Amino acid sequence: MENRVIEKNGDSISPLGFGAMRLSLNGREYGESRRLLRIGINNGINFIDTAYVYSNGNNEKLIADALKDGYREKVKISTKIPAFNIKRREEMEPYLNKQLKTLGMDYIDYYFLHNVNLKIMERLSDIEVFEFLDKSKKEGKIRNAGFSYHGEIKDFKKVVDMYDWDMCLIQFNYYDDGIQMDMDCIEYAHSKKMGIFVMEPLKGGILAGDMPEKVEEEFRKVNPKKTNAEWALSWVLNHPEITCVLSGMTDIEQLRENIRIAKEVKPNSLSDEELKTIKHARNMMKKSLKINCATCGYCMPCPEGVNIPQCFDLYNEKFLFNKKDLKARTQYLTQLGGALDGNSQNAGKCSQCNKCVRLCTQHLNIPEELKKVKSEFEYPGFNIINGIGKYVVLPVTNRIFDMRNKL
Repeated sequence: MENRVIEKNGDSISPLGFGAMRLSLNGREYGESRRLLRIGINNGINFIDTAYVYSNGNNEKLIADALKDGYREKVKISTKIPAFNIKRREEMEPYLNKQLKTLGMDYIDYYFLHNVNLKIMERLSDIEVFEFLDKSKKEGKIRNAGFSYHGEIKDFKKVVDMYDWDMCLIQFNYYDDGIQMDMDCIEYAHSKKMGIFVMEPLKGGILAGDMPEKVEEEFRKVNPKKTNAEWALSWVLNHPEITCVLSGMTDIEQLRENIRIAKEVKPNSLSDEELKTIKHARNMMKKSLKINCATCGYCMPCPEGVNIPQCFDLYNEKFLFNKKDLKARTQYLTQLGGALDGNSQNAGKCSQCNKCVRLCTQHLNIPEELKKVKSEFEYPGFNIINGIGKYVVLPVTNRIFDMRNKL
């Protein structure tokens, strides 16, 4: 890959970074996650992103494990302090020191204030967060300081002007252009010589998966060999202001494809026809996508056990792909209603506690959106069928597996 240089600090960064948030830490899959990270590094990825809150700190432990045997020296490590939770100045150093210990490192290359907006930044300023960052730099605990932004576009420049930042992390993809971020803001940060890192380039995988047939036809007409993921990643990488695109790769096929794309796509390399096609595809999708969820999972876990991202995902899929009612409702029942495993995670369990609302990076009124999901899928008799699944289907299924294991 052809690295991109951050003018502020001179660091040479691979255009594709490894966003570690979605890596599995369970059992045998832990070893596969560790292997994926190393394969990525062996193939030129030199930026790994994690955070304190990912898997309650266990994601940072995975990174520490993967970077043994000389791999630490090959990469820049990015992690984040949960700034949205910090109430006092005295809480800041303990977080940083704990992260350094978990990561097994003397310093962190890129340290972000996690999930901030203007209001949070003003509160942090009042409790001396900038003094904390200056002190941590002086002590050599962090080398670069930045923020991951989840605020409104109109406030972005104000946050940029609050401190002498080294970098920022923004949500940017062709679907959300002008919603989460726009080029005016990106160019402003770039004028400050900051590194600009991008999260959710595939909008939680939505832009890499199946598309409505009309969108697929548009893409195939221009280039039948390009995958949907390639269209989406290429659009972001095409911007010369972008330093690095963080992708949450969870298997070897995704990793290989994304590395190939990052090798092939240079700044300003997309044709006018390709850019026009992406814009047209975006407009067609916007007519069908009902809930603008990035499936980032920040709203989880739900106190009532609702799988919020999957509820929204199945709801969006029904309208994106014009799924018939029976098929869509059966899928919802089996995946979220507990009909097969007894583990109900459906929208109807929402108690309107609103805990998720303040955590949503898309600023969605999640309880209200869940009402739409419930209305669409949880028809009369839903709970009865759910109960049958729990007390009839599940025991029968378990019995079959028990018998098969004995053979």
